[in-house]
Amino acid sequence: MSLYSTQRLQRFRMIVTGGGTGGHTYPALTTVDTLQARLSETGTAPELLWVGVADGLEARIAERNGIPFRAVTTGKLRRSPNPRELARNIVDAFRIPLGILQAMVTVARTRPAVVFSTGGYVSVPIGLAAWCLRVPYLMHEQTLAVGLANRILARFANRILLSHEASLDHLPESARRRAVVTGNPVRSAMLQGDPAKGLAAYGLDPALPVVLVTGGATGAQQVNRMLTGALADLLPHCQIVHQCGGHGFAEMQEVARQLPPHLAQRYRLVEFIHEELPDVIAAATVVVARSGAGTVAELTALGKVCVLIPYPHSAGDEQRITARHLAAQGAAVMLDGESAVPQRLHAEVVGLLADPRQRAAMAQAAAAHGRPGAAQHVVTEILTVAAQEGR
Repeated sequence: MSLYSTQRLQRFRMIVTGGGTGGHTYPALTTVDTLQARLSETGTAPELLWVGVADGLEARIAERNGIPFRAVTTGKLRRSPNPRELARNIVDAFRIPLGILQAMVTVARTRPAVVFSTGGYVSVPIGLAAWCLRVPYLMHEQTLAVGLANRILARFANRILLSHEASLDHLPESARRRAVVTGNPVRSAMLQGDPAKGLAAYGLDPALPVVLVTGGATGAQQVNRMLTGALADLLPHCQIVHQCGGHGFAEMQEVARQLPPHLAQRYRLVEFIHEELPDVIAAATVVVARSGAGTVAELTALGKVCVLIPYPHSAGDEQRITARHLAAQGAAVMLDGESAVPQRLHAEVVGLLADPRQRAAMAQAAAAHGRPGAAQHVVTEILTVAAQEGR
């Protein structure tokens, strides 16, 4: 905190941008929460403005958390050869200059000490405006393979914050000296789960291992159907909490009804796990999940034993890249392509449950990739850059 005087902290103003998906939005929110907590120790509070698109997730998240929000017009560069997508690219090409102009006005009027972005196409106008107006600018990349927006912005950022050491190879040579590996900010609540509360939340048996299966907040049909094919053979070995999402809930209810009674009592089907998620993860012996950036950040920070089923259509194939990297390091099991079938899911989960040594080694390898202090590190970099550039 000595880098930034208390007097200057009292008028610390920051623009945050990034959104479109939870993978960009929630790290930004976690960073904001951590910054507010850090500055509250000095009796101050930052002046914040979140910039995004009017109908984006970031607008709802900002409103829900009492953060002032301003919308800008922007466009997205789509890399699909689909003629419809190419036509939309042409339309968006005319929107981008307007968005940059709006961003310039926003930055000039706000006069922030620093601009912080977490990626997504919405971050490009504000990032460019910050560079043009010589405002200190930091960008954060959540994925191992740097996204297109951040590859553009890396040339202009004062500091490039990365979640993975391997991401350095995806940056232009000229940008690497400005890069710092901080990790991906993880909500503090995720690090404070109570296994006993997780077991109690779903009436689970403390004597049986718990397997958490999740396709994310909205569920994943591929994950649900793989579990459907393996469920009856898995339940003799464990109890399962399954977050299946709204679209798959009725289908999975029917699957549950067909289980024999002695197995059905070991299967807990839920549409969405709410505030008890940290406790359920803490109670889980094995987690079966997608390999999105946020999910991986949380699970590695906790050193969890994971079976990762990457979403095959993720932007830039980032989920496969991340899962493959962790699997190669012994930090997870990856099921993809021909291996993403119920038989392999059953074999891998049962094998992990039966082998404590393998689980211990995998948990240790996962923890080596985790950075539970990422949010604090990101905030330190923000304050440091603001202090250095503001002299």
